[in-house]
Amino acid sequence: MSRAFCIPGIFFIFAALVLNFLVSISLPYLTALDVARATVNTGISAGNVDSGVREVRFGVWSSCAYTDDGTKTCRDAKPAYSVGFSDPKEQDVSVTVGPSWTRGLVLHPIATGVTFIALLFSFSTHIAVSLIASLLSFLSAVLTLIAFAIDIALFVYVKHQIKKLPNVEGTGKPGPGFWMTLVAFVILLLAGCTVCFGRRRQRMSSATAYPMTEARAPFWKRAFRRN
Repeated sequence: MSRAFCIPGIFFIFAALVLNFLVSISLPYLTALDVARATVNTGISAGNVDSGVREVRFGVWSSCAYTDDGTKTCRDAKPAYSVGFSDPKEQDVSVTVGPSWTRGLVLHPIATGVTFIALLFSFSTHIAVSLIASLLSFLSAVLTLIAFAIDIALFVYVKHQIKKLPNVEGTGKPGPGFWMTLVAFVILLLAGCTVCFGRRRQRMSSATAYPMTEARAPFWKRAFRRN
């Protein structure tokens, strides 16, 4: 691959890999990189915390509840987890963010794995291997886009569920992991295009590298040429 396109392509894929990897770790290990947040004005019951919860953060593997005094309580890490919210004044009124809304978050580590494979292939200067790297970059971009769509659905649903509690004023908002996924998607598109353009430039340079054969004289000149 052309050196002018090889290095930027590797850099783009590596940057997307770092972003996707950090989002994939997420809660309960990196509590600042949640996908969505639910914030309320008064203490509620959420998850395995009975009262005083002011904020709940949703990650790929778990959720964490934050109380009035700043105490953080995270659930055990597992895919397809669920979180319940209860009204502080009416305990029989509750809403739940079920596993059907968090199950798709496992697509984040899958996209990370495909991005890592694309990075390995991008180091090769072979035309066929660089083509595979480009295709893997686009595949990773598609997976990241689907993961981002799942993040949007989770954020909207959390916001909708919180508003069902009659005595609670709350809202939902995207977390840092939400925006990191969007940036990773854009970078992966740039990486795929850069690697693809590099492959095309290499093919063109290879085609012009062969020595040109001497052009034959026109027929009318060869007819009058002395032997």
